[in-house]
Amino acid sequence: MSSAVLYIMTQKGFEVLRRLTATYPSVLERVVIGKDSNIENDYSGEIAQHCRSAGVAFDFRGTEPALRGEQYVFAISWRWLIKHPVERLIVFHDSPLPRYRGFAPLVNMLINGESEIGVTALFGASEYDRGHIIAQQTSAVTYPLKIADAIELNNQNYCDLAESIAARIADGEEIVGVPQKEGNATYSIWRDDNDYAIDWSKSAKEIQRLVDAVGSPYLGARCRTSKGQELIIGNVEVVEDVRCEIRDVGKVIFVREGRPTVICGEGLLEITKAWLLTDEGREPFLPMKSFRVRFG
Repeated sequence: MSSAVLYIMTQKGFEVLRRLTATYPSVLERVVIGKDSNIENDYSGEIAQHCRSAGVAFDFRGTEPALRGEQYVFAISWRWLIKHPVERLIVFHDSPLPRYRGFAPLVNMLINGESEIGVTALFGASEYDRGHIIAQQTSAVTYPLKIADAIELNNQNYCDLAESIAARIADGEEIVGVPQKEGNATYSIWRDDNDYAIDWSKSAKEIQRLVDAVGSPYLGARCRTSKGQELIIGNVEVVEDVRCEIRDVGKVIFVREGRPTVICGEGLLEITKAWLLTDEGREPFLPMKSFRVRFG
């Protein structure tokens, strides 16, 4: 029987490890653990502890033994190059490929309001996310949807997909894939700090999806007030629109119980959770007393 080496990091990798040690432990030969100091919790400690408890050999990245050509590799949340035959290198990607190749696909799918999210298992390739597709697992979603809830849902897709492939390996099946349909391919573009900014000229529903998609564990949607304050917007609610004779987007039109209602390009949003950024960190911005404020 062939075996698999897991190259994993983050909660996704941890959840897959737990699933496979419970279902197909005989397939697991070793785990290679990645670390990332830029992440609040990269789950490297939890992964190592689970390996010890489950009796699975593990190494941290840079100390692992050389791979053997016949081994399968599962790469989950892995950010570094793995030199291995592509027909044995199985990469897990946060979208139903060939759509959303590239970076931050789950965040961008939520911003766009896609009706389903999912995970693709594919073989490695010389160009990112273009390898042959082995299998996919998807889930239908509705909005509003917080990124933390979407991650939890998609983690189950990761686990189900990894388990199904491990079952095939355990049965001695040769893992094969099918070419992607290039005509259906789209690309998910990398994001930076500028992409956290709210554009109030967009519709209320679009802005709500942005706020929900970049919240915790990410940095949160940002805006500034006409008084020069920088805010993190934690939660917004779409409220009934009114007819504005001149639709000045970003202006506060109502303040109800300290919560400002903001004019959007289409519709209105009530801000229900926000923080003011200060030199010391952040502090609650609400309740707000004056409505003569413009958000930009």
